[in-house]
Amino acid sequence: MAEKTVANPVEVQEPAQVRETTRQEERFVAPPVDIYETEEGLVLLADLPGVTADRLNVDVKDDVLTIEGRTELPAHGTPVWREFELPNFFRQFQLPQQVDVAKITATLRHGVLTLKLPKAEAAKPKTIKVQIG
Repeated sequence: MAEKTVANPVEVQEPAQVRETTRQEERFVAPPVDIYETEEGLVLLADLPGVTADRLNVDVKDDVLTIEGRTELPAHGTPVWREFELPNFFRQFQLPQQVDVAKITATLRHGVLTLKLPKAEAAKPKTIKVQIG
């Protein structure tokens, strides 16, 4: 499982003064996925519990599909001590050239992202009719 770690700038303390006060890194978890091949192309299902559509980014650049989803706990006042944290998600895939990037569709329902990656017309199998003569 791949992790993406983004370090935040923090003040350096002497070892004797170090104590847990805040979280210093933002961690990303690779969401589990299922990928299916159909006659029309590929279907990718990604499990992203707690992610809403406005906190989800799906993009393709240089044939690399990137999925990044962020979760957020609702505020219940001023935190005094926090140990519970929802994960943020990050995953990338190298797309085959047969995928028609312009026709990719994405839907999010009940925490499951469904991406439909259609095959380019040139990549779809074609039946060639044999003529007599």
